[in-house]
Formats: sequence, C-alpha cells, structure tokens
Amino acid sequence: MAKLEENRYGKSRVRLARVKRHATHNNFHEWNVEILLQGDFASCFEAGDNRRILPTDTMKNTVYSVARNSAAQTIEGFAMELSAFLISRNPQITAAEVTVTEKPWDHLPLHGQPHPTTFIQNSTERHTTTVLQKQSGHSPPSDGQKSQRKRKLTIVSGLQNLVIMKTADSAFSGYIKDSLTTLPESQDRLFGTAVWSRWTYSPAAFDFAALRRQIREELLDVFATHKSASVQHTLYAMAERVLQKVSAVEDITLRMPNLHCLPVDLARFGQDNPNEIFVPIDEPHGYIEARISRAGTSGKG
Repeated sequence: MAKLEENRYGKSRVRLARVKRHATHNNFHEWNVEILLQGDFASCFEAGDNRRILPTDTMKNTVYSVARNSAAQTIEGFAMELSAFLISRNPQITAAEVTVTEKPWDHLPLHGQPHPTTFIQNSTERHTTTVLQKQSGHSPPSDGQKSQRKRKLTIVSGLQNLVIMKTADSAFSGYIKDSLTTLPESQDRLFGTAVWSRWTYSPAAFDFAALRRQIREELLDVFATHKSASVQHTLYAMAERVLQKVSAVEDITLRMPNLHCLPVDLARFGQDNPNEIFVPIDEPHGYIEARISRAGTSGKG
C-alpha cells in the first residue's frame, strides 16, 4: 500500500527582464523565477483528478502579470508580492515558495558619471532569495504589508559565485600528515574562492537592498583583512562579522571552495620562484561549508 507523504510542484526558470522608466533615468532588472506550491494535491497524484491543480503555465503568466503592477525594486519584495498573490487566489494552497535569482546590471560609467539608460554586467555574481509564505487559515485579503504579516513568512536571501582572491595573509600549516600527505605547509599562499552564501532574515520589514549591500561589504572586508590560518578560519570570521553587524540576520551559511593556485617549480629552468608564478587549478578543489547562527538560536533552520 502506497502513501503520498509530501509533494510540491510548480514552474521553474521563468525568465523576466523589467524596465522601470523614470524622468531622469531607467532601472533594469533581470530575474529568474521559480514557483513551488504545497497543498492537498493527493487526488491529482492518486486518481488523476486535476480540479485542485493550478497549471504551471498559469504560474508563468502570473509572474509577468504581477511584475507589470509591482513596485518592488528588490528580489525579496517581488518574491513576497508574488507568493502573496498566489496564496490569496488559491485557497487549496497551504504554502507558496518563490525563489528569485538576479543577474545584476549596473549603470554604465561614462565620463565619470553613471549613464541613465545604459547598463553593464561587471561580474558573474548572482543574488538570490527564497520566500516561503504559508496560508493564514482564513480567507486572506489580497494585498498590503498588513496581510503579509498575518501569514507565516520566511525570507532567506543570499549570493552566488562571488569570486575573490587574496595574495597575502593566508597560511595553512599544522595539519595531519600521514603516509599519503604530499602537500607542503605554507605561510604565504594564494587564497581564491567563489563564495556562495545564504542568510535568514528575522521576521520584520527591511530595506533589503541596503542590507544586501552591507552584508556583502562585511563579507568582503573580513576576507581582505583577516589573517587566515585556513579557509575554515576565514569563513567563520566572515560569518561572525555579519552576525555582529547586521541584527536583521538570524543565521548565515557560507560555502567556500578553495580555488587553488599552485606554485610552479622553475628550478629545472635554472630560475627561482619567489612566490610569484602559479598555475590556477579548478579541479579538484577543497570544499568548505558551515552554517553559523547567533548563540542560543542554533535550533533554527
């Protein structure tokens, strides 16, 4: 006898580009949206009864329709609007999870000033958020912050592929050495990584754009100035700084692969290598990940 324990369904990779036009400038956003709905859909799985199913094509159209009237300038704001819209129109849904990934575009610097209507991509970094909004248990009003607060709302934001490198203040020594160890100790190595991070916001209204900038700046400041004894050592210091400086963050997860640059042995050519010539190695690479929370909140997801 089979039993349906959990399920969710939705639409993924809904691409959206939006221009907000102003008298003096335009704003341009490029987002990739995923919607996942939870609810009592057992009749569809077990009996092929689709009467409680919102088509995924309708979800795709909903993204564009909500975007047309949305005032949101952040991925968090848009994800909250979209999840609230889906919840308000579909009482069969118990929860709507919306994930938005942003490909950042910046105003093109031209003659020392940002051009008002031309944009440039400066990196492969991506911004992310996942908003999970649960049904309130009563017939909800359709819009507004007031109705959003009546529902259980979880906001987890982050960034991906923030590629950074430091050429000083990074060491690795004192580790276990056995019969298979060939790695020499180093007191002055290159430290490169592609940071993946996600953090959980406490339940309140925030200026998400300002918070994202601050979190990113704190992470980069620690990476640049920390005297690193290992990737783990610096990862923890970066997370600790965010929790110290940004009260809106409850916990933060950091994933930092160690993108190696290995010194080249030039002795066979009759040359020295004063820690200046390296070969970048993408694979295999070290992989370090940890979630750090405030003291006393480690049980929170």
